[in-house]
Amino acid sequence: MTTKTPREGKKRVRVIIDSNAFFVPLRFRIDIFEELRRLLNAKPQLILLSAAQKELEKLREKGSPKMRREADFALRLAEKCTLYSTEEMSERSADDVIVEIAGRWKSPVFTNDRELRKRLRDINVPVIYVKQKSHLATEGMIQPV
Repeated sequence: MTTKTPREGKKRVRVIIDSNAFFVPLRFRIDIFEELRRLLNAKPQLILLSAAQKELEKLREKGSPKMRREADFALRLAEKCTLYSTEEMSERSADDVIVEIAGRWKSPVFTNDRELRKRLRDINVPVIYVKQKSHLATEGMIQPV
C-alpha cells in the first residue's frame, strides 16, 4: 500500500506570460511549460493578461499567413494559462499593462522582448527569458506566493 504525501506545502510561483513567450516552442523547440517547472522548481501558476491575449488575436487576424498560423498555435498554448482581465487598462499597450501588473504583484514575467525586460529590471521585477536558444533563464530573485 502506498501513501501519497499531501501537496499543501508545495511552492507555487505566479508567472505573467508575455505574448512572445508563446512563440518559443515554435522558434526554439523548447517546451516552455516543462522548462518553467524545471527552472522554478515548482509548479507555476501561469497568468495571461487579456492585453497580451489581444495582441495574439490581432496577429492571428492581420498577420502574414505564417504569422497567422503561429499566432493560432500560440493561442492554443495560451489556453493552459489563467486569463486575467485588464480591460480597465484597455487604452494602454500590452507592455505597459504587464509592467504595471508585474510591479504591483512582484511576479516574474516570461518575455523575450529586450525593451520590456529592461523596464521590468528597472522596477526590480524578475524576468524569465530564452538563453542561448536552448533553455530558459532568470534575471532577479523569484519568490513563491
